[in-house]
Amino acid sequence: MITTIYIIIISYFILGGIGFYVINRNKPADVAKKSYTKFGTYFIIINALFFSIVINPIVFKYLCVAIIGIGLAELLRLFYKSKQKNKAFFLASLILFSLLSIGLYRFSEIPKNIILFTFLVLSIFDSFSQITGQLWGKTKLFPTISPNKTLGGLVGGTIVATASALLLNSLYNNSPLHIITLAIGIIVFAMLGDLAASYYKRKYKVKDYSNLIPGHGGVLDRFDSLIAGGAWVAVCINLFNF
Repeated sequence: MITTIYIIIISYFILGGIGFYVINRNKPADVAKKSYTKFGTYFIIINALFFSIVINPIVFKYLCVAIIGIGLAELLRLFYKSKQKNKAFFLASLILFSLLSIGLYRFSEIPKNIILFTFLVLSIFDSFSQITGQLWGKTKLFPTISPNKTLGGLVGGTIVATASALLLNSLYNNSPLHIITLAIGIIVFAMLGDLAASYYKRKYKVKDYSNLIPGHGGVLDRFDSLIAGGAWVAVCINLFNF
């Protein structure tokens, strides 16, 4: 089963690579290079997280703790870099981040098949919302907060991720209704997490949280959807007995 799932992931990445080639073939060399760097780094991250979940989930738990710690450091860094402006906003952001971080930690403790299901839905949505958004996205959803978010990207990513969730029913052995409900919740929270992280950057007038990950705007920029989406699944599993 795991081998089949990994083959599906690689197939998606091949499709994604073709999509990125089509998108970047006529762009300036420096812009295309940055896009390919982001794609390559993302491929490494996806593999690292996938195998941490499959081989030994305790490694995934440690990675979640690292994400929380570095994410907190990035929030603090922007706050102090701004000379502690917007204190009320920072406090509210810190409370929200703390709640989501607790959710992510609890998420790392649930059965590994559900962790893997969530991770795959998140990754597929993230990848294909970017690809379909760049190929067909014209209507911007949140131009002042996250200019790259488009209606085409949201619809394309949601369709592919939801369909994939149904194909991955061997990981989350439940009714189609439960599978779709959990998947849609993952997508919604992933989107909200991404918007919250982007809004925090806009509030402090910076482009990136840090340069720790090549091609990405920091750890929070890369893992905001995992933090929020994982928290949603933790609530569903622990409180609503999904």
